Amino acid sequence: MLSIEEAFRKFKSRLELNDKEQQNASSRHTEVREYLETKFDITRSFLTGSYARYTKTKPLKDIDIFMVLADEKKHYRSSSPSIVLEDFRKALASKYGKKSVRKQARSINVNFGVVIDAEDNTDYRVVSIDAVPAIDTGHEYEIPDSDSDSWIKTDPEIHKEKATAAHQAYSNEWKGLVRMVKYWNNNPGHGEKPIKPSFLIEVMALECLHGGWGGRFDYELQSFFSTLADRIFDEWPDPAALGPPISDGMDLGQKQRAAGLLRTASRQASLAINHVRQGRNGEALRVWRELFGPKFPLT
Repeated sequence: MLSIEEAFRKFKSRLELNDKEQQNASSRHTEVREYLETKFDITRSFLTGSYARYTKTKPLKDIDIFMVLADEKKHYRSSSPSIVLEDFRKALASKYGKKSVRKQARSINVNFGVVIDAEDNTDYRVVSIDAVPAIDTGHEYEIPDSDSDSWIKTDPEIHKEKATAAHQAYSNEWKGLVRMVKYWNNNPGHGEKPIKPSFLIEVMALECLHGGWGGRFDYELQSFFSTLADRIFDEWPDPAALGPPISDGMDLGQKQRAAGLLRTASRQASLAINHVRQGRNGEALRVWRELFGPKFPLT
């Protein structure tokens, strides 16, 4: 039987991208980037979001690509954000079909029709990509936000630098813990995701995971869930200190629901830890599997 340490190491490995997944993701995002470059004047494009920060969890979807518009296209900046988003949607729909393309608040989602099986496997393929129109101001980037009908400032490089620093300060275990909690957040048993956007988990982890790696995944996660529950009501600013608070994506009712689910997760983690203390390793593994989902191993 797996020890708890072995199980978590295996779980961590399962949430990391393997060579086949990276190759498929590279092929897909290159395809989208090159196509959009034929439709718009693009200065450059680059990967951003959790995929670029190595905090993306399974199943692999919603890979973010910043498409930086050339100077002559900066007229979009003086228009409603919905205009550039609609132009991107139309362009992508002409290639991938209307049913596969969806306009979101800040990006256009392209779904490749990949089936996610009961074990959260996708046959090593990426499910979807988010194309984000962006303007380079010379100091940071601005991206459209149709929810607020405004262009918001951001700097994904600062986000990436902070994640890297946190990972190194936590004995290179920080990103693994973040991926695990993101995977918990994706558990279909919750219905709607408890924490939105999932980037908020990362932002909170920058502060909530402190003091250095304690050496045990079960204790770290029990404490992390508990702290997230206590602090989900706090305001969590953009780590780059440019855009609106990341916590603005949830209203009070959503935060109350998230707090309840996080406290339940913390109690389940405590139960699993107690099973180990009592020598019931198999029961502990089953509790962790119920908590996280099918990627957590029992054998």
